[in-house]
Amino acid sequence: MSSVAHEVTHHATALAGTVSLTYDARLLRRKRLVTDSGEPFLVDLAQTTSVNAGEAFVLQDGRQIGVVAADEPLMRVTGDLVRLAWHVGNRHAPCAITEDGLVLQREKVMRAMLEQLHATVTDFDGPFTPEGGAYGHGRTMGHDHSHSHA
Repeated sequence: MSSVAHEVTHHATALAGTVSLTYDARLLRRKRLVTDSGEPFLVDLAQTTSVNAGEAFVLQDGRQIGVVAADEPLMRVTGDLVRLAWHVGNRHAPCAITEDGLVLQREKVMRAMLEQLHATVTDFDGPFTPEGGAYGHGRTMGHDHSHSHA
C-alpha cells in the first residue's frame, strides 16, 4: 500500500475518489481504509480526529479522497421533542435534529428509555451526521468540557 494520508482538508476539490464511513468510523487516527472503488490507503494522522462528511483525506501524492457518510442503522424519534432532546443530551448521545424529529444511532437501551418517555421510535437506515458538541467540540466525547456532574 503506497498511498498514505497525513492530513484532512476542509475544502475538498478535484476528488480522486471517495470513502464511505459510518459516524463511528469517522473518528480515527491510524487506520487502513479502502475507497469506494477499491483502492486501499492508510490514514496516519498526528492525533485522533473526527472527520466530517464533505472533508477529504489528502494523500502523500496530493490526491484527495472525499469522505461520505455511509448508511447505518438509525432511529427517528418523535413526540415531545424538547423533553426527549433533554434526555438524549443528558446521556451525551450523538443526535441529529431534523424537521421531523431527532435521529439517533439504533441502540436498544436508548430505544427503551425513549419509548418509556412515550416517544414514537421508527427504524431506518441512512447517513448519520449528528450535531456538533457544545463548547466547540465536533463530538460529545466524554466530560472534557469543564463542568461538574456533582
